[in-house]
Amino acid sequence: EKPDVTFVRDGFSWLGFLVSPLWLLWHRLWIEAALAFVAMALLLMLAEGLRLGLAGPLLSLLVSLYIGLEGQALRIAGLRRRGWHEWGVVEANRLDDADTRYVLEAEAQADEQAPVPRIVPDAAHARPTHMGIALGLNHTPGRP
Repeated sequence: EKPDVTFVRDGFSWLGFLVSPLWLLWHRLWIEAALAFVAMALLLMLAEGLRLGLAGPLLSLLVSLYIGLEGQALRIAGLRRRGWHEWGVVEANRLDDADTRYVLEAEAQADEQAPVPRIVPDAAHARPTHMGIALGLNHTPGRP
């Protein structure tokens, strides 16, 4: 296994739903954890101030539901901000299967040769090979 490889499962995160700020902190999503904590606290205080009763915890539950649904996408965005890039998608039922499939596909891709880059001339240095006849009141260089 390579240390510079991480697998992110696509799907609902039960721990992200049940303990949202802690789950975000565990995955080093500091800003998202602070925002989730503040949003949950504000919703609870707002419901308490308006005497909404059970609506406060239910509104706070919406934040947890969002983290459960979009937590993995937030993880991917956090990894991108830290300089990681997506290699691809590996479909597997277990982490071991995903690791095996990744290694096999990465080796197959390494065996392929990289395409040769195209050489494109710079437009500033490109000159037409033949000056054609110009109609109108244009000055033709090299002619009196």
